[in-house]
Amino acid sequence: MAAVFTRGTPVSQATRAAKMAPVAVPLPNAETSLVKRMGMAHQNLLSVWQERDYRAKSIRFKMLNQDYVVCNSPQSVRHVFLREHDNYDRKSPQMRNALEPLLGDGLFVSDGDLWRQRRRDCAPALSNQLLPAFTEIMTSSARETAEQWRQLPADRPVDMLGEMARLTARIIGRTVFGDDTREEEADQVVAGFTEYQRQVEQLDLGSTLGMPFLNLLGNPVRRHRTRYSARQVHDIIDRIIERRGQRPDAERFSLIDRFMQRGQAQGPGGKEGGCPFSRAAVRNEAVVMFMAGHETTANALTWTWYLLDHDREVMTRLQQELDDVLGGRDPTFDDVDRLPYTRAVFEEAMRLYPPVPLLSRQARAEDSVHNREVKPGTIMMVLPWLLHRHRLLWDDPDHFDPERFMPDQPRPDKFAYLPFSVGPRVCLGKRFGLYEGILCLATLAQHFTPRRVPEHEVRIECRLTLRPAGGMPMFLERRAA
Repeated sequence: MAAVFTRGTPVSQATRAAKMAPVAVPLPNAETSLVKRMGMAHQNLLSVWQERDYRAKSIRFKMLNQDYVVCNSPQSVRHVFLREHDNYDRKSPQMRNALEPLLGDGLFVSDGDLWRQRRRDCAPALSNQLLPAFTEIMTSSARETAEQWRQLPADRPVDMLGEMARLTARIIGRTVFGDDTREEEADQVVAGFTEYQRQVEQLDLGSTLGMPFLNLLGNPVRRHRTRYSARQVHDIIDRIIERRGQRPDAERFSLIDRFMQRGQAQGPGGKEGGCPFSRAAVRNEAVVMFMAGHETTANALTWTWYLLDHDREVMTRLQQELDDVLGGRDPTFDDVDRLPYTRAVFEEAMRLYPPVPLLSRQARAEDSVHNREVKPGTIMMVLPWLLHRHRLLWDDPDHFDPERFMPDQPRPDKFAYLPFSVGPRVCLGKRFGLYEGILCLATLAQHFTPRRVPEHEVRIECRLTLRPAGGMPMFLERRAA
């Protein structure tokens, strides 16, 4: 089967062939047993996959009592995430157990009627009508970051992961929550999410093996640390809810107002109604929105800065586009369509480093995928990491090539490129996150050329999201005015 998705120009292909590919996850040996690879997955969920898995259409395996099927083709992803969505609307037990201490019954974890209700209530916060006003906040928040960077000594590196996390935390607080989130609060949210990912048992033994009673044998110290880090995040969200309750602002949209059913909490169209959420439900959905709007975009931006330093010719071309279109001014909502290369860079970064590299569902009833039997309770996995680097779907899949996302190239199949998932459970903030990434990148790259600290080894850490292990220390090289 020949490669079927976007290609670069002949010149860029030749240039690309001479360059080293950016960092990836080391592949296990062909002789490594499944049991050993699953043990490796506790440290990095992507370390289990062998070279042959990057060519397979589907993969089936069993861990004691639990059946698994990996959907690794556009056809199988379409079947599970769209055509038979009602049979596969539930998250896997592993994912539910990993996220419930942090998200409770929030939108990302819930299913059935509760999920449908919550999604309907969350949708106005990320509507297209509000996006132009939100982009002004995105740009102004990025400008604040640039101003802070100018105060730093040139020879002092920053952790780009932390910088992008604080920036996106401010943005989500000021947009979706209508709240001027303070710097120290953003820091606490960032620290809480980081520690939660470090401590949480994403592959709990009981769910992985289909023997739930084994979960009683979990590490109580680790469980305590997980819940403590979740409380760090909850504390900040509770403060935002409290502030919003004391000072409602009719001129500023707030998801929290809508949940609490205040008179001014109307979404676009002026519609409101329904019963108020409980305080716990308000917080759960707020945490979901904070995580989706802050954590994933921060990771995507961090990997983008790494890739731009990895291929400095791409950085030069991106900054030339910014100079030509913006001429030093801040970008606006309308500028996004005028910055095709900037957008292509960000989309290619999300192909190589999808913010959520593994999506999982559990089958409710019998089915068949690629002639593989699916029993009730089977865990269905879709891995953007595998699909985005599939040897039969992409030319030079491990290489950084923004050309494949330029307007003169065919768009990839939406069931093969899914950084925001796909189907009825596609991320509500898909357009919000895309605009946020492009505008933050455009604002900051006009004034700075971040350079990775040479002695720092870049490694991939994959737990709930895809992060650079140990952060991304970079020097901030200032551009001439």
